[in-house]
Amino acid sequence: MDPIARRIRALVDRVAEIKSEGVYFYQQPVEAVESSWVRIRGRRMLLASSYSYLGLIGHPAIEAASAAALAHYGTGTHGVRLLAGNTDLHDRLEARIARFLGAEAAVVYSSGYLANFAAISALVGRGDTVVCDKLDHASIVDGCLLSGAQFVRVPHNDIPAFDRALAKVPPEHGRLVVVDAVFSMDGDLIDLPALADVCLRHGARLMVDEAHSLGVLGDRGQGIEAHFRLPGVVDIKMGSFSKSIPSVGGYIAGSPDLITYLKHASRAFIFSAALPPASTAAVIAALDVLEAEPERVKRLHANAQRLRAALRAGGLAIRDDPTPIVPVITGEDEAALRIAEYLHAQGIFALPIVPPAVPPLTSRLRITVTAAHTTEEVDRIAAAILEAWRAISPTPTA
Repeated sequence: MDPIARRIRALVDRVAEIKSEGVYFYQQPVEAVESSWVRIRGRRMLLASSYSYLGLIGHPAIEAASAAALAHYGTGTHGVRLLAGNTDLHDRLEARIARFLGAEAAVVYSSGYLANFAAISALVGRGDTVVCDKLDHASIVDGCLLSGAQFVRVPHNDIPAFDRALAKVPPEHGRLVVVDAVFSMDGDLIDLPALADVCLRHGARLMVDEAHSLGVLGDRGQGIEAHFRLPGVVDIKMGSFSKSIPSVGGYIAGSPDLITYLKHASRAFIFSAALPPASTAAVIAALDVLEAEPERVKRLHANAQRLRAALRAGGLAIRDDPTPIVPVITGEDEAALRIAEYLHAQGIFALPIVPPAVPPLTSRLRITVTAAHTTEEVDRIAAAILEAWRAISPTPTA
């Protein structure tokens, strides 16, 4: 068997094994979303793995804006934005996201993955150095690898390691540092104040992925700069429209020169079809709702704190991070799968995360709560996790 076939067979066999044990919970066919609940195969389940942090899916103002755009523009555009695919909606969205973030300009891509991949590969190349956190999102890693730049990965949130890596960069190289604001598997934050100082000292541009911090961090959900009260320290702001914002797409925000460059040099912008009008209008409306209803951010923070406190009170080692992503580390894959099975039986939809999505022996349940959860629902999720933990009795290794 050739190496490619062997690789495919190994993964297919592992998936088949998990399915045969009845603990395969991925790609479940969600039939309906009702606030913090979903219906799967006719069964109503409490959702504890949602990225819709602000509970905006189904918001009437967002749905109305999307429907109006669909009626006016149709289901798609005429092609790529540089040619016939640009609409006034796309221009309005770029101005709107820039204003919301306190940036001068922005460019919109058809996915968050593409935004990272396209921007990094367009900004650096051979003769440059890009430095990343070891736990950065896969789209960042892929963009760095495609770029051809010297690629340096440092231990997670190790600011002195960033300092040492940048000190070794040849003086003629361009320097780019790329990190997540919120690390999606652990729910912790990059140490932005310290990292911004390091970048300034070494003349490196700083790019931050805000996919899990837009709508989450800061009093009004404006992200990590607002959280640390450091406006303008991030040179290249990246984020997505498929988490707190209930749509699809991604963006890069920054200086007008940066955005002009990306619109004419990043291949994913030049050669990808424009974001559909209904999706574009949904993002604009969602940003309006976010600004008009800041209490959603406060409710999200309160629910996340309540969940963390309940799990700690029950004896679990839960960090006190200011995000709604709460990893319950089991260590072994089997324990994560069995706890998910236990929760599923209790009517709670929570997903296990196993390698390669996380390092070996750090398998986990990645639990999330949203602004849509009631305090009773948060308490129910916490109680079920503690009950499942005691029933399965995993031995955490991280």
